[in-house]
Amino acid sequence: MFVSAATPIAKSKTAALARILDSLAKGYTRYTCGQVKVSKAVALANKFHRLYGVGCTPAQRVTRKKHGFANALLVMFWPEDAENVEWLMLFTAGSGAESEHLRNITDKPRLNWLGYELVRHAACGKTVWTWKRPKAEMGEHLAFLKDTLAKHHYGAVADALTRIANQPGFHGVREQSWSLCQFARRNGYPGELPFLFYLQKVSHGDKLLLTDAD
Repeated sequence: MFVSAATPIAKSKTAALARILDSLAKGYTRYTCGQVKVSKAVALANKFHRLYGVGCTPAQRVTRKKHGFANALLVMFWPEDAENVEWLMLFTAGSGAESEHLRNITDKPRLNWLGYELVRHAACGKTVWTWKRPKAEMGEHLAFLKDTLAKHHYGAVADALTRIANQPGFHGVREQSWSLCQFARRNGYPGELPFLFYLQKVSHGDKLLLTDAD
């Protein structure tokens, strides 16, 4: 049965970032990224499929691997009413991507995409990847909480903690959110702390059909 080539389009940051984490364990450990205008996004996705097979089926990916070619997938963050699409392409080991300036996910500086930083953490006796807020952003959150708590502006503190709690519930982000909540409590915040949700399994997005024609 013929299966159309396709790649998912993420409407939310959570979906885009989750797809990257899901792919790292499958050997997609090299990357390149960029930005493109919405009007050119479909053409770019088709170009990447033509060059690297980002829309290949699992069976096609097995064949590529047997022949020594790198497999690739394309992550696109394309929210409603966006003017630009943020994209990140991941590759496995193999040949065929020499024209791309690829970095490894273990390289430093760390991958920072859509405002989040890729880091490793220990879980259940093994090391896995997660996302967290960059150090500079955490400093801004702490400075704001410290200032508003000193002025007893507890309504502003409550609003800030709610926004923090509503950010994607990746392990690294949740740990940071919890530390910010505890900072507020230690410094006199008398209100109820927001519930920090664990990230549930999310869809990677709606399918964009691809073609390898020029």
